[in-house]
Amino acid sequence: MFIVYDENELEKVVKEAFAVAPGKPVLLDKFLEEAIELDVDCISDGETTVVGGMLQHIEFAGVHSGDAAMVLPPHELAKEMIDEVRQASHDLAKALGVIGLMNIQFAIKGGELFLIEVNPRASRTIPFVSKAIGVPLAKLGARVMAGAKLKDLGFTEEIIPKHWAIKESVFPFSRFPGSPIVLTPEMRSTGEVMGQDEDFGIAFAKTQMAAKPSLPLEGNVFLSVKDSDKEKALLVARGLSDLGFSFYSTEGTAAFLQEHGIEAESVLRISEGRPNVADLIKNGKIHLVINTPLGLIPRRDENGIRSEAVLHGVPVITTLGSAFAALDGIRSLKDRNFSVKSLQDYSRS
Repeated sequence: MFIVYDENELEKVVKEAFAVAPGKPVLLDKFLEEAIELDVDCISDGETTVVGGMLQHIEFAGVHSGDAAMVLPPHELAKEMIDEVRQASHDLAKALGVIGLMNIQFAIKGGELFLIEVNPRASRTIPFVSKAIGVPLAKLGARVMAGAKLKDLGFTEEIIPKHWAIKESVFPFSRFPGSPIVLTPEMRSTGEVMGQDEDFGIAFAKTQMAAKPSLPLEGNVFLSVKDSDKEKALLVARGLSDLGFSFYSTEGTAAFLQEHGIEAESVLRISEGRPNVADLIKNGKIHLVINTPLGLIPRRDENGIRSEAVLHGVPVITTLGSAFAALDGIRSLKDRNFSVKSLQDYSRS
């Protein structure tokens, strides 16, 4: 599965698809650009349906749910939209006659709710949700499929955590040098971690500590984004600048930052000569990389920069959603101390 933005990318994808499966059809769908994606895990016994958890993706729709960072409860949705999602989930369970667990993937664009897919089964997020709310959903799902009723099992109302629970994916990029370092509709992660805290930024920072590398608290940021991301990236840059970070950027992004009052030193791309951004990373002068892709297939320079960062343990961010979350995380780490509690303590709070 690929997201393409122009005819050249479409041609490359079609050729690749036909090379792998000659003569097979290629399905084309319209993509909702910059839509919020939401995973909902439910359980139903045919009479009662309960939402186990709603997880908002930190990245926009288009990133495989197995690779996306997710937040429970949703961190950017209005109560009215959450109520609409809950009602739609109940209606779908009833219409499909689900007995057991069900996973639904929604997209939200311009205040309108879209249904991506429904899976009448357990999903990979069930263990995460179960830990966050303190309820063994898989066990209850099995009991319900065997004939038990949710009211007899004591689970009839949705539990909304009073803290933030964030899932982050772990990727094997360091073990496969040269592999594309970018989030796509194809799953690449090989594991996941969980961060919990009453503060959103701390919860996200905990996931980065676990997945590694951790977020930096000072130093230099290499920031280079596609044109359509520059306005929002400016907000991230201002936030990081206020926290004391300095910037290196490619020529276009550096000029944009300078025009808006943020000092940024221009640095060469890998293909433009030496010294370039890869040299800065090798020499330990870059402590965070924010680099959004220009299209479907990472350009040689893009992937070379990200590969060098991964090799040297520098955090790499390829989506604006993650960049904003990282900004929150760094700000929270600098502003306050954090503690560690057991899953049981969070469930009881």
